Amino acid sequence: MKVILKQDVKNLGKKGELVNASNGYARNYLFPNGLAVEANATAMNELKNKESAQKYHKAEEIKAAKEYAEQLDGKTFKVTAKAGANGRLFGSVTAKDVAEKIKETLGIDIDKRKISMDDIKQFGTAEAEVKVYQGISARIYVQVAEA
Repeated sequence: MKVILKQDVKNLGKKGELVNASNGYARNYLFPNGLAVEANATAMNELKNKESAQKYHKAEEIKAAKEYAEQLDGKTFKVTAKAGANGRLFGSVTAKDVAEKIKETLGIDIDKRKISMDDIKQFGTAEAEVKVYQGISARIYVQVAEA
């Protein structure tokens, strides 16, 4: 009997999959416990609609990520910091500071964990990589100047 799983079932399949289960297993275990529904016409139609909606949302996310990467790529963000007499900073410029500057400048909300860079401890320009989406990244430059 073909069933659509509502939850992950060990040794059978993952949530949302269409699988074959024996009649007894489906009627006596899967259906009573709410783990699956019979794969009739309406259930199949719902499954197809959910899959198409997921594909659409993923395509929209990728499109937005590419736009963000295009906006970010090659840009220089100027961050100010206090320093001592020899040009060494008090503390350092971190990914959190860069994420805040990106949000302030372009209005793009980037998680600080998506920015890969070393902490900057002196004045100058450093390179950083922003991972906007899986497989989509942009290279930015961080210029540190005296406050």
